[in-house]
Amino acid sequence: MAGFTFKGGIHPYEGKELSKDKPIKRLIPEGNMVYPLSQHIGAPAKPVVKKGDRVLAGQLIAEAGGFVSANIYSSVSGTVKSIEKHRVAVGDMVESVIIENDGLYEAAPPLPVDDIENMKKQDVIDAVKLAGIVGMGGAGFPTHVKLSPKDPDKIYYCIVNCSECEPYLTSDYRRMLEEPEKLVAGLKIILCLFDHAEGILAVEDNKPDCVKLLKELCFNEPRITVKALKTKYPQGAERQLIYATTRRAISSSMLPADAGCIVNNVDTVVSIYHAIIEKRPLTERIVTVTGDAIAEPGNYLVPIGTSMQQLIDVSGGFKQKPEKIISGGPMMGFAMFDTDVPVTKTSSAITCFTKDEVAANAPSACINCGRCADVCPGRVIPARLSVFAENHDEEQFLKYNGMECCECGCCSYVCPAKRQLTQSIKTMRKIILAKRKKS
Repeated sequence: MAGFTFKGGIHPYEGKELSKDKPIKRLIPEGNMVYPLSQHIGAPAKPVVKKGDRVLAGQLIAEAGGFVSANIYSSVSGTVKSIEKHRVAVGDMVESVIIENDGLYEAAPPLPVDDIENMKKQDVIDAVKLAGIVGMGGAGFPTHVKLSPKDPDKIYYCIVNCSECEPYLTSDYRRMLEEPEKLVAGLKIILCLFDHAEGILAVEDNKPDCVKLLKELCFNEPRITVKALKTKYPQGAERQLIYATTRRAISSSMLPADAGCIVNNVDTVVSIYHAIIEKRPLTERIVTVTGDAIAEPGNYLVPIGTSMQQLIDVSGGFKQKPEKIISGGPMMGFAMFDTDVPVTKTSSAITCFTKDEVAANAPSACINCGRCADVCPGRVIPARLSVFAENHDEEQFLKYNGMECCECGCCSYVCPAKRQLTQSIKTMRKIILAKRKKS
């Protein structure tokens, strides 16, 4: 069991006991719903509705703006109030469709998707695209693109990231416990696209109940294996997950498909099941509301477009005023200064802390201890890369493999000098990627 892992990584406080035993509750939203047109990697979606239009729950309100883009559907019935810029969790102002929720939840007709037994491979991919499914673990890469590699016959592993290694998050855990049949059925749909592939459900071994349940469900599934991975952060990072489960290595210049792998998140796979079997688009997701500042941490099935403030309110609000509110988890999430932002397809959690431990510790000079290099899963030297980044030395940054950083935060976590290594490296990577895209 301990063999299913990677070199490096850390063991931060998990914090999952706050919400892991809280069953999923459905949240009924109130007030205006906000649908940013950029909830995915790639081109923004283009609105197909206008101010004053009445829409139904499950109705298309914005269509994909290109191949690497995704449709967006209303999660409520109501009236289009406006199409204007609205703030999102990362702080940006993004063009959004604002819908006044009428509270009736009148449903649009189901997706025009054929029964699975009558569908060809391309029909399945087209249905995933139609449903607006993207990677729901945080990246937001359109799933129909991921399921369309250049050579499907060279895909040998379809991996479901069930590790949920980010501290405090328990939404995937609850999904696996409460709807494991949908997860397995969704993986079987993916496997029908790749004739030579084996399905892998990759679960960290701190979730023995999920491992046991999934193994029982897959007992008679010859193409699916459940692998219990060593509990370690960032076990769920794509490159580390692929290596831990298949011993195949990829670099920043490669796609998982180059190593014969397709990787999807738990919620993404369940959304594929919803689209193909239940013929409904992506309009909701599970969000964990947690942290020591939250009165009643829990997991909620949330219509996309709902204000994050409503999630905090239904969790009993704050038992103590938080110093830090994060969209996502503490390692890779984004700090928020405003909770009037919408839940999007990639919103996994709201984590609220009474103390901002990062701000409380002023950084000091590097002591050359080497801890950052020891824990780095990308096998680079973060202390050196951060100096290159701070000095805007792109040549040296690239020479020392700065693009291999996966921005997991392990180096910042262990640094005794409290230097914000990940942040500086991440900024330099963004600058380099933007220049490459422009050229």
